[in-house]
Amino acid sequence: MVRFGNVLNSSGSVVPLFLDQIEKGGPITVTHRDVTRYFMTIREAAQLVMQAASMAKGGDVFVLDMGEPIRIVDLATRMAQFKGYSIKSDANPDGEIEILFTGLSRGEKLHEELLAGEDVAGTDHRKIMRAEEHFVPWPELRPALNTLESACNSYDHKTIRAFAESLVNGSDLESQLGGASGSAPILSLHGRQTWKA
Repeated sequence: MVRFGNVLNSSGSVVPLFLDQIEKGGPITVTHRDVTRYFMTIREAAQLVMQAASMAKGGDVFVLDMGEPIRIVDLATRMAQFKGYSIKSDANPDGEIEILFTGLSRGEKLHEELLAGEDVAGTDHRKIMRAEEHFVPWPELRPALNTLESACNSYDHKTIRAFAESLVNGSDLESQLGGASGSAPILSLHGRQTWKA
């Protein structure tokens, strides 16, 4: 598996959307003034993915070095200026195109994260890193999945959420569960705590 950010001008990229909005005279829609994303060209992404695939030994997770994140509002501004338009703002009320902030969607992050943790190791390629991610061995995962299945069958949303959060590195399950009922004992999962139905 190879993880990387946004590919410029690919399907789903903001670039075609912004170009279309600019051609129509605006507004350019951006979710938040401070939202940032990583970007890479199609060619660079394709080359790095193929090189990462050649390094794989099975079950590897590679992360591409995407450089510095870019503020989306800066990208929108530069694209409009490149097309010869000025941005309408408080400082420039006579600008030709307005940037409209629409708000983050539910679950959308202000800043993109390519890794849940910080553990990465270098490879022979300076722009390809290997993620050293936590995994749960099958003998420990099987009873935990039984717990999850039981929670799903009983529509126990708190237990389902606690289970999911316990599998993510950096999750502070104790504080997340707060005043949980004593009727649901805790199952230890590879040094982490998970609710047992």
